[in-house]
Amino acid sequence: MNSPLSRLICRATLLAAGFMLCLQAAFAQDLDEVRKRGVLRHLGVPYANFVTGSGDGFDVELMQGFARELGVRYEFVQSNWNDVIGDLTGKEIRYKPSVQEIGSRPVRGDVIANGMTILPPRLKLLDFSEPTFPSAVWLLARPDVAVTPIKPSGNREQDIKATKARMGVGTTFVMDNSCLDPTLYDLEGKGLKLKRFTGSTNINDVVPAMLKGESDMTLLDVPDVLVALELWPGKIKVVGPISEEQRMAAGFRKESPELRKAFNAYLARLKADGTYMRLVKKYFRVAPRYLPEFFRDLPPAR
Repeated sequence: MNSPLSRLICRATLLAAGFMLCLQAAFAQDLDEVRKRGVLRHLGVPYANFVTGSGDGFDVELMQGFARELGVRYEFVQSNWNDVIGDLTGKEIRYKPSVQEIGSRPVRGDVIANGMTILPPRLKLLDFSEPTFPSAVWLLARPDVAVTPIKPSGNREQDIKATKARMGVGTTFVMDNSCLDPTLYDLEGKGLKLKRFTGSTNINDVVPAMLKGESDMTLLDVPDVLVALELWPGKIKVVGPISEEQRMAAGFRKESPELRKAFNAYLARLKADGTYMRLVKKYFRVAPRYLPEFFRDLPPAR
């Protein structure tokens, strides 16, 4: 039987089987599969106090509590900024000149949580939870660099413009495919001395490199700035903002809507009962002073 009709039937059968496998794979990545497997795999990159690398952190405790909420075991899966989205989606990603899927890779986790900023390129690849933390990108410098911090005007747009104008005095660390990517803030092609940070894929290493004199200034997001100011008091000055206020959140596969929905319900409860602010106080105690609007209406820590 090798007639055109039999070949057509065979081809249709294979296509249908392939479709069912894809459909099963999509369902297998959602809430039911996490519960059946009995473990929530938390993908994280050591960063600021979200994932400290010592077994704790703001997002580590959030995800440990979420695993308990689901009645499953918690498992931390360490990744890096270059690979973490691919480790979640099972797809090799190329970001420039545009975001493209260029291959496949093993899926290593169920959710990303490490102070990940919601950025337009990432929205093409992930579905984010409700915001877990506020952020923004600021310009930092060493005290010996001849740059004067701006005087806040009360107008964020004017403050950003004034901060960018001060970048001309020296080199500034930036990092592609991260919240420190200069293309996000219209910094490319402006005659600025932008220096790609290539010492590692860990944003935690940017400030130490700047303090060693490898760059005069650096972009950095606010949560990491707060940690840096405590680690190196008197050795860093904040010049001003580079971005509008941003939001951080947990990242989920687009095939995991029920898992994301369950996390959002869990997060809302933590914010309502004061558990969320207890974690903020533990890991980012001065954050409400620097980004008050996000925390203003939340119940106090319990």
